[in-house]
Formats: sequence, C-alpha cells, structure tokens
Amino acid sequence: MPDVTIPAPPSDRIDGAVHDSHRHESAHKHVSGEAVYIDDLPEPAGLLHVCLGLSARAHARVVSMDLDKVRAAPGVVAVLTAADVPGENDIGAVGLHDEPMFATTLVQHVGQPLFAVAAETRAQARRAATLAELVYEDLPAVLSIAAARDGERKLVVTPMTLRIGDAAAALDRAPHRVSGRLAVGGQEHFYLESQIAMAVPGEDEEVLVHVSTQHPSEVQHIVAHVLDVPDGAVTVEVRRMGGGFGGKETQANLFAACAALVAKKTGRAAKLRPDRDDDFQITGKRHDFEIDYTVGFDGDGRIDGVDMLFAARAGYAADLSGPVTDRALFHADNGYHYADARLESLPLKTNTVSNTAFRGFGGPQGVVAAERLIDEIAFALGKDPLEIRKRNFYGTTDRNVTPYHQTVEDNILPELVAGLEESCGYWERRAAIRAHNSGSRILRKGLALTPVKFGISFTATQFNQAGALVHVYTDGSVQVNHGGTEMGQGLYTKVAQVVAEEFQIDIAHVRPTATNTGKVPNTSATAASSGSDLNGKAAQNAARAIKERLVAFAATHWNVAPQEVAFQRNHVRVGEREMSFASLIRAAYMARVQLSATGFYKTPKIHWDRAAGRGTPFYYFAYGAACSEVTVDTLTGEYVVDRVDILHDCGRSLNPVIDKGQIEGGFVQGMGWLTTEELWWDAAGRLRTHAPSTYKIPACGDRPKVFNVQLLENAPNREDTIFRSKAVGEPPFMLGVSVLHALSDAVASVADHRFCPRLDAPATPERVLTTIGALRERARQASPNQAGP
Repeated sequence: MPDVTIPAPPSDRIDGAVHDSHRHESAHKHVSGEAVYIDDLPEPAGLLHVCLGLSARAHARVVSMDLDKVRAAPGVVAVLTAADVPGENDIGAVGLHDEPMFATTLVQHVGQPLFAVAAETRAQARRAATLAELVYEDLPAVLSIAAARDGERKLVVTPMTLRIGDAAAALDRAPHRVSGRLAVGGQEHFYLESQIAMAVPGEDEEVLVHVSTQHPSEVQHIVAHVLDVPDGAVTVEVRRMGGGFGGKETQANLFAACAALVAKKTGRAAKLRPDRDDDFQITGKRHDFEIDYTVGFDGDGRIDGVDMLFAARAGYAADLSGPVTDRALFHADNGYHYADARLESLPLKTNTVSNTAFRGFGGPQGVVAAERLIDEIAFALGKDPLEIRKRNFYGTTDRNVTPYHQTVEDNILPELVAGLEESCGYWERRAAIRAHNSGSRILRKGLALTPVKFGISFTATQFNQAGALVHVYTDGSVQVNHGGTEMGQGLYTKVAQVVAEEFQIDIAHVRPTATNTGKVPNTSATAASSGSDLNGKAAQNAARAIKERLVAFAATHWNVAPQEVAFQRNHVRVGEREMSFASLIRAAYMARVQLSATGFYKTPKIHWDRAAGRGTPFYYFAYGAACSEVTVDTLTGEYVVDRVDILHDCGRSLNPVIDKGQIEGGFVQGMGWLTTEELWWDAAGRLRTHAPSTYKIPACGDRPKVFNVQLLENAPNREDTIFRSKAVGEPPFMLGVSVLHALSDAVASVADHRFCPRLDAPATPERVLTTIGALRERARQASPNQAGP
C-alpha cells in the first residue's frame, strides 16, 4: 500500500465515507497474522486430511489402477475414485461437463486427479497417495500451440470472429503493410494461500463447505451435482482468500467437491490443502497465445486495416477458454480505432492442464497484440511509437465504433495520455535517453508510454447481477452481507463505506460478514473487475430500502414532512428534533418497523450476441496510461526498471488509498507476467516451473526504483455506477505492458532503431539477449560494411 497518512474526517463527515482513503478492514490483521484463513479455522473433532493421487502421463489410457497398498497404508480411512461419486463425476465450469473430477480410463494431462486418499494426518495421506500402482498405455500428446495448430486443430469450444468493415480490402489498398507473429506466455497465479477446502457434514443431505473461492455459488452448484443433492443442501462460506487473481474462479471446484465427497462418505469433516507443487500441476494458468497479425497503414501511421488470429493453448478441457479468448478479441483494439478489422480466436485443445481465468481475463493478451501493431508501424515509418499511438486513438464523435460494434461514449484517453506525457516529461527524457545510448556501448536505456482502455462488465450478461443483505440491530450497529468475495482487494471495505455513507454512520458501526450462499444466493463470481460496481449497488439498494422505512416512520411518528428527516453524522434530524442514529433505530423497532432488507442490482444497457459478434458488452470503459524507463545490460540481457509514472482513471474513487494499492499491485503483476514469469513444460508434458525455486514472480528488488502513481482527478464516471466510481481490479494490470515496450525500445537501440525488435513475452534476460543478438546480425547483414554498435 502507498505510504500515506490518512487524515481524520472533518467534524461534519463520518469516518469511512465514500471517496475517503480509509484503511482496509483487515489490514491490521494481515500484518499481525490475526486474519483467519481456512487453514487457520479450528479443526473439528475427527477431521480427515485429503490428498489427491495424480496422473504421471500427459495422455494415456489407464490400463490398471491398483490402490490396495494405498488403502492399507497407516492412518488411511478412505480411498475414493470416480466409482464412489454418487452424482456426476464432473467439475467443469459453465455446464460443459468435460472435466471429470477423477479420471477413469483416460488421462489427459500430467497432474490430473485419479483418486483421493483420506487419512488421519496430512502426512499420512500424502505418503499413501504415492503407493498407487498404475499401468498406462501412452497415447500421442499435443503439448504446445504449434503442435495443436499444425495438427488436427482440435478446439475446446467454438471460436469467435469479430468483423467490422472489410479488412481484406483495406489491407489490399493500404500504402504500407506488415505481417508477423507474436508469442505471449502464460502465468501462474501464485496466490499466497493455496487452493483449500474444508467440508463439514450436516444432517441428512446437508454439508457446509469452507473454501477459498471467488465464486461461492458455482462451488455450491458443483458440490451439489457431485453429491447428487439439491443446491440448497450445500452451504458455501468464504470470509477471505489469500489472493485469487482469477485462479479461484473455477479452480476451487475440484477441491471443494472432493472434500465434500469425503465428508459425506465418511461422516467426518475433511480438509484438502494441496502441496504447492501439486497446486501448480493441478490448476490452470493464464492462457499463452501465439498471435498472427497483419496491419495496413498510411504514411502518417494511421491504421487502415487489421487482421489477427489469436491461437491459445486452452488445455484438455474448456474451463473458461471460450470467454477468455473472446475477451482477447474485445481488447485487441486497446485504445485504437480499427475501421476495418477481422479478429478471430482459436482455443486449441492440448494435453496440458486446462487454462483458466487470470486478472484481465484474456484482455491483456489482446492489449499486447494491439501495442505490437503500434510498434510495427512506428519502426516501419521511423517515428516515435507515442506519435503513432496518439494518431490512432478513438475519437469522441467519430472514429468511435469498436470491432464488436459498441460505440465508445466515454473516451478520455487522449486527455489522460496528454496529461501523463507532460507530467512525466516524456519528450525531454526521450532526448536524454537517445543521448545516453549514443555514448554507452553496453548499458542501453529504453522508454515507452502505453495506454489502456478496458471494458467493464461480464460478457456473459447473466453474471452482471448481485444481491446483498443488510441488517440494522437495535443498538444501531449494522451488518452487511453480499455475494462478493474478499481476496485482499478491499471489496468488503468499499461496500461497508457505501452502507456507512447511506446511513451517515461511522464505518466502525458497519460490520461486513463472510460471504455465504445461505444468506445471499445465486451470486456471480467476484471477477471482471465488477465486485464493487455490482455488490456496492446491491448493498446501497438494501440500505436505501431500510432508510425509506425509517424516514416514513419518523415523519409519521413525529408529525413532520418526510423531507424534514435528515441523516447526519451519527445523528438524525427530525424537524426540530435531533437524536442519535441508535435512538431512531430503537424507536423504529418498538413501532415494529422492519430493520432488515435485501438489495439487488443488475447492470443496465448491456447486451451481447456472440454468434453475430455484435452488441454492447461493456457498461463503460476504464482508462489509464503508464510511462516506463528501463536500463538493459546488452552483454547479459539483464535489466532494471528505473522509473514508472502512472496516471489512472478510477472515476470518482470510492477509496483512493485502496485504489492506489490496486494500481501498484496490478502494475507489478503485469510487469512480472511480461518479464520474469515463465512457464516451462518438458517433452513429456511435465511442468518444470512448479515452485518458487523455478518460477520467478517479481520480488521487492524488481519494483521500479521510482514509482509515481496518480489518480485522474475531476473525471467521475459518466455512467451511474456506485457513487460514480470505476473498477480498478484488472485495468492496471495492463499498464505493465509499458515495461515490455521500454525493453523493446532499449533493445532496438543496438540497431539504431531501424528494425522492430519483435520482442516476445515473457522478455526474460535470455530472450532479451537473444533478441539483441538477432538485431545486431540483421543490422550487420543490412549494412555489411558498417560496424555494429
């Protein structure tokens, strides 16, 4: 979090009002270790520990599976396979039924669960799981995008194509044209709290499941289907997660369903917490992509036509690959207008773990592709990339229709970028960097300013809804519950601020409680950056229902007009009378006024027709820009991020200090995806980067040396969002793209910026060094009589 002093509120404002920088409701617990996660919950008597037995093959028939030694191992109470599932042996997302909980006769990736062991201790369960005797008949395995696209091209879902204008004709008539291929790697979520679930059996069909998930209602639905019980028999509760980043939107299904199955089969509580190495192997990642592109443009750098094919490694089952690859197309324009474009997805089936949601949900891959087009144009014309970016921005009254035929009505990107361009001294620093590079043989600097335009809403329209439950107790304290989940992003704090603001009481009187499917049913996932938008509005709706009852009661009871009832800081004025909020509540209770309400909200104005590739999938857009400066050692490929300046659009921020923390964290995570985080599978389909020793997320020393983050001021959301705020979870992630392009700029200097480096991601030091070598060789061949730099 930013190092700030949070001032006390003015005497006429409540503590914790919306738009105030109020600390995260669990911040003190996070730093002290008091925050309770699922593994910290008191263990019920007789708790069993569960471990999964995993496939060692990427693609094979299971000839035999002898589990006798597993059952006979010390402490083992139960060993369960697909034959023990009373309901449906499937945990697949969005009802596709293509992802078995336990594989039976066929395994389709290394690490696929085959059975579960329940034992008295976790160590006993883990040891027993290794004793299974399995015989496989290996089958051909498709492991990479290249193998999948060059072979049978099996797809996990039907692909999507977006069309606007006539891309082929535009490309034919364009004065300039460039084609290429961009490779973008995947990313491991690396949440601090691993996947975990604890199930407690109840009476009859009932089971209570504590699980680290972003989507409690989907877990409820999956568990119910596995157990063959009604949804209402399953209660899912989530107080907090130790990080999610999309990795707990669907991936928690397996662990919750398995723990619940053990609990119901044995009659004892059961907990499943995989080892980190197992978690890496079992769970899906961000999709890696190979993107083929052709762009046509004129002599000024204005884009005439675009054609792109987004091939993604989806894994063996669909999971969320359909909507993820769709979203990549939705953001393949980033902030740029394509009058004529054809954008196509290709979600390829591979014998690897099924990839899944990750912060940005395919959008970052689309943004990277858009920025590659800008780089290609800039290098082809010998212009600064920022010039090309600004020349292609969406307009406000024209040039404002996206490839999916939504009109951009809230475009503030030109002004936002101009503001950052001036405040960060872009052109002065550009000149200084060119001067530095001309006199430095080894250390080269690079600079890039990249924008973000990110659509906010679920593209599956039905998920754009939320419920809330607000109780006011007779002492004036308030409890709020909603369908959103807290994973460290501050959602509980923001919704509590909304309720405090509505009642005009200090936030200390408002208590957020654990997300629970028994309190608020049919929840949407906390994803798509819509947590505050949806749940804040639902909680506001509930609070206002109670408030209307209180106003009506006060007006009648004290014989005043309703407009003479005013809620002020911890007090209520009723005509000439003034009383504490708690006094009004007690009086209302005595008069039998209902002091509890449910709230509901659904996002207006949105619709989407996937088959036609047309609609208004987004309620609004969030904008931002980042300028990054790097220094690259051309002898080793190693680099440092010297300075980053960010200007980001949060509308009228609900909580500026939390939003700044989200921007900083999102940027660093995005930077990590594009630089140091590399997933590597060997020829047998085994993930080799399966632990902190082999998978490098950014550490403290990797953060920018100078890190300036500012929120765009005086830019309230033009749509009627909760107090005119904007989503902040995902959009900042794509600000990290500026680091990739700063590295590209530094690399390009070794050939005097004559060629587009085509630096793929992740831009590890090895890849940077290889690209430098290739550029130097290209420069040598282009000018054989000229010594290279």
